[in-house]
Amino acid sequence: MVRALLSRLILASAALPAAAAAQPVAEHAPVQAPADALAEDAREYARTHDVSLAEALRRLRAQEESVAATDRLQQIYRHRLAGISIEHRPEFRIIVLLTGGEPVPDQAFLAGGTTLPVVFRTGAPATRDQLVSALRANQAVIRSAHPRTQGVGVDQRTGELVLLLNAGTADRAELPAMEAELEALTGVPVSVRLLDRADVDLGIEGGARVEGVDPANGRRYACTTGFVVTDGERTGVVTAAHCPDALTYYDPAGGQIPLTFVGGWGARHQDVQVHVGTPAEQPLFYADGAKKVARPVTGQRTLSGTRAGEAVCRRGETSGYSCSSVELTDFAPPGDLCGGPCEPVWLTVAGPSCRGGDSGGPIFSGTIAFGITKGGSYDRTGRCNFYYYMSTDFLPDGWSLLLAPVSSADRAGARPPTLPRPER
Repeated sequence: MVRALLSRLILASAALPAAAAAQPVAEHAPVQAPADALAEDAREYARTHDVSLAEALRRLRAQEESVAATDRLQQIYRHRLAGISIEHRPEFRIIVLLTGGEPVPDQAFLAGGTTLPVVFRTGAPATRDQLVSALRANQAVIRSAHPRTQGVGVDQRTGELVLLLNAGTADRAELPAMEAELEALTGVPVSVRLLDRADVDLGIEGGARVEGVDPANGRRYACTTGFVVTDGERTGVVTAAHCPDALTYYDPAGGQIPLTFVGGWGARHQDVQVHVGTPAEQPLFYADGAKKVARPVTGQRTLSGTRAGEAVCRRGETSGYSCSSVELTDFAPPGDLCGGPCEPVWLTVAGPSCRGGDSGGPIFSGTIAFGITKGGSYDRTGRCNFYYYMSTDFLPDGWSLLLAPVSSADRAGARPPTLPRPER
């Protein structure tokens, strides 16, 4: 019943009607080394942030190698932590936002072969745990008072709950009173942002095209595969649960490979289904728009380890390849897009690209898997302002990412960070 409701909610409004067959990862497709994959993402980062390619590559290496250090900072300051974020301007650095007025000296640690500054800011009114608890406790009331909300999430850069509203439902002059009302309700700081957009779900290796027919209306839809998974005996590929159950996968020559539906999980904190086929899949996915080169999956990023401001990339069957930054964590998408209210466990990423047909597509940095695409938010012209994804934390029970072995050369290129000292 939940899956049927979810399918009707999304396929009717956002999935992409099927077009010509596209190319999955071919047996003969070149496979990028992890260093080459990261360099490709660095070119996009350099273009977006107006830095040199060498600087972009340095930053992406530091971003990945700093995860252990920021995970430890979360533990050290867990009772005061309002948020950890990555800042790209005026310089690349880590920002740690804390409650209370007791100052903490700035730090620095080695990551990616460079010194990465860590700046501590104090005075936040609420911790991240308090923000998430307030969201969970009051989400139903907020949804009832603002039925056209475009979602609620935590901005770790500012230490606030952020309510996204359609611009047609409120005037800017009303925002201060609205924020005061929501702060009185939740007991935490709230920011209301007006958006001229609407949120909808986007509708044998990762990053390729699958098609299927929705039995509810007889229409054919296309989605994008995410990553290859395994249950220890079988290999399969994931896509979004709101895609059709019966899917066909297309090979480079246009041949069709029927996939077998294993199961779908589309309620509250998940939007994922697993399909298996023959032959067995490899731990590869497409990142490039033309789907001519495959990348291996060498690791995954957890939800707790993902920071606001994190640079991530994505591939969708319709919109292709693009990179941007994580905006809100602990995000609850609007309406009943999770077969009912969504849990605040999703993550939003700024545009510029997402379109129907991208559902289920991979979110990644280099060869590290972050999650799979669920939905997007658009302005009146159809431009993607942000999309949101399900973390790899929420793959179905019993299934995990199929990982490629990392060569000794790749290991030699990675330098472990020097961790900060515990607070005294």
